[in-house]
Formats: sequence, C-alpha cells, structure tokens
Amino acid sequence: MSERLRELLAIMARLRGPDGCPWDREQTFASIAPYTIEESYEVADAIERNDMPHLKDELGDVLFQVVFHSQMAEEAGLFRFDDVVQAISDKLVRRHPHVFGERQSPPADAAGQTTLWEDIKARERTAQKATGALDGVPAALPALMRAYKLSKRAARVGFDFEEAAQTADKVAEELAEVRTATESTHIFEEVGDLLFAAANLARKLDVDAEAALRAANQKFERRFRGMEQLAAQRGLQFDTLGLVAQEALWQEVKRGE
Repeated sequence: MSERLRELLAIMARLRGPDGCPWDREQTFASIAPYTIEESYEVADAIERNDMPHLKDELGDVLFQVVFHSQMAEEAGLFRFDDVVQAISDKLVRRHPHVFGERQSPPADAAGQTTLWEDIKARERTAQKATGALDGVPAALPALMRAYKLSKRAARVGFDFEEAAQTADKVAEELAEVRTATESTHIFEEVGDLLFAAANLARKLDVDAEAALRAANQKFERRFRGMEQLAAQRGLQFDTLGLVAQEALWQEVKRGE
C-alpha cells in the first residue's frame, strides 16, 4: 500500500475518532450514500467536460467515499479497506479469464468482452442462488438507467422484440395510451410505461439511454441560454415573449449551431 493511501486511511480514522470531527462521527452508511452517488455524478460531469484537473479532484472525492464506508465497516467489525481491495482484485481476475486464466481464445473486440463479462456475471448470480433473471439490478439506480438494465436482463432470457422497429411501435403504443388517459393516477402510470418503453428502444438501438438523455439535457440548456442571450441582445424581455416568438428564437439558435 502506498504511503499516500496509508495517510488517507489514517486521516479518515482520525476524523471518526473520539477527538475527530463531530459530523464525520455521526454519519452512517445510509447518510453517506447520497454523497457517494453525487460524487460519482461529478466524476461523469468532469469527463463530459474534458476537465482533467477537475476529474483528478472528483476521483479523490470518490476515493474518500470508499475510505469513509470502509472505516465505518471496520468499526462495526464487518470488513476493512484491504478487504474491499481484495474483493475487487479477485473479481477483476475472475471476470477476465482470457487475461489471467487459462482461456485460450480471448474476445476479438470490446463487444465480445462485454458478452463474456455478462456471461460470467450470470454464472456468479447462479452460484449465489439468485432465483430470477432480474435479481441483482440495484433498486437505487437512477430510474432511466435501471429501466435500461431491467430490459437488458429480460432480453438475455428471450423476453425481447426481434426488431428495433417493433420496440419503436411499442413506444408509439404507450404514447397513444398517455394521450387517451384521463385520471391522474392512470396518466402517471402510462407516462411511466412510455418512459420504460423509450429506455428499452434505446437499448435495442445500442444507445446508452442515460448518456443520451444527459446529452439532450445539455443541448436543451445550451439552446435555451442561447434564446435568452438573443432576446437580451435585441432589448427583449424573454419571459414576456409569446410562445411563437420564443419558438422563433429557438429555431434561430438551432440553425446557428
């Protein structure tokens, strides 16, 4: 273990110690979990912006989260940081038999490796006595990402449309049901079905639904800010414009991209 990592572990132990920080001492796995998720998203954000200095800092924050959880686990007699490192090392070796094992024919490309990885994970779930194809998909995942993974798991056991066009038809079907829904509870359910169908279509088209929606969010934000800037340059108050005028600005920004 590097000296820097030993230092970080010592800092975490001190923060949780009797003479440490009251806030750190009061935390639990549950209270820290939202910060763990938030830091992971900040890593993804730094990568999308190609901000490498920021990425370095955010990776440090994620590492701190691992150390924090490991310290609390050690205090509870559950496991230590070394056990976390050993577990991921063992998993990586186990899931790369073409690199560390006796497998003679390595996957030809990344897609082949992904298939091999999923097959090994499926065998691991069987060994762990998982009873259903959907077992092990974390409930705490963002809803869109979980929809993608649930449909992917279902597809592995044959519950899937043969063609992407059929999946697109399902999206149209769900949209039609949203249009005809009347009661609020029914509308809520149908909108959920529509979103799930859209995530399934993304999977069928080999598109990362979560990444695609993030990109769409960024595009919307960029174009909306562009509309506001155009309005300001022309001495207009954007929020007083009618929808037709706002749409004209939107199309102008869109053409300029």
